[in-house]
Amino acid sequence: MINRRHALGLVATASILPARSFANVSPQRSEIREDLARRFTDEGTIGSFVGYKVADYLIIASDKNRSGEAMLPASTFKIPNSVIALETGVVEDPDKQVFKWDGVKRSIESWNRDHTLRTAFAASAVPVYQDIARRIGAERMRKYLDLFEYGNRDIGGGIDRFWLTGDLRIDPMQQVDFVDRLRRGVLPVSRRSQELVRDILPVTKVGDSVIRAKSGLLGAEVGKPSLGWMVGWAEKGAATTVFALNMDCLEPRHIAARMTLTQQCLTDIGAI
Repeated sequence: MINRRHALGLVATASILPARSFANVSPQRSEIREDLARRFTDEGTIGSFVGYKVADYLIIASDKNRSGEAMLPASTFKIPNSVIALETGVVEDPDKQVFKWDGVKRSIESWNRDHTLRTAFAASAVPVYQDIARRIGAERMRKYLDLFEYGNRDIGGGIDRFWLTGDLRIDPMQQVDFVDRLRRGVLPVSRRSQELVRDILPVTKVGDSVIRAKSGLLGAEVGKPSLGWMVGWAEKGAATTVFALNMDCLEPRHIAARMTLTQQCLTDIGAI
């Protein structure tokens, strides 16, 4: 089994990325790019960007340290949560099954209505996904996080809170590894579940490139954001780059800066 504990940063790259089914195909190369780190400094914050250029077996990161620092995944966990929901039958159809609004008025207006899985994913509706997690239950949730080798696999802190305020942790390198396996459809679940989740990922078009990504914002539901994520992959022609960005959200403008910085970093490495 590949060790995804990143104590050595990006040195032993072949033992970190890509996923196991790619591990013996070709040795991976890595680069640390200081110009990527400066993107965060120029924005008045700190963060990390990791990009995996699939065709080149090349990992490009902004740093050695934060790229291997495990943090709460926040709403990026909606990706595996959706896969598990579909695989277990908690959600049978991402467009037809409706989750009724509980009537509790919340500060994020788009949460205050009925949702399907697709619309809940797009709105990053925490209450819907908390309901989904409760229906999945701790036993099945733990089983699938083990199968996915997702972060530290720890669901301590409450079945409907472990990815927001609990004990689950994942670092940018692990995010890239997980997302890449979903992209390729090699997670140990049905092809259908993976295809459906790939299909509900929000799409952003930049010129002739396409970015499929999920954001995350720790503390969003209480109005005190502190950590922002953006994870997914970019497609430019036949070339694909899987990426993960996280950053400290110190000011309201940093919320929108997650996608801005993602696009800047992807441009810097020639991915879009």
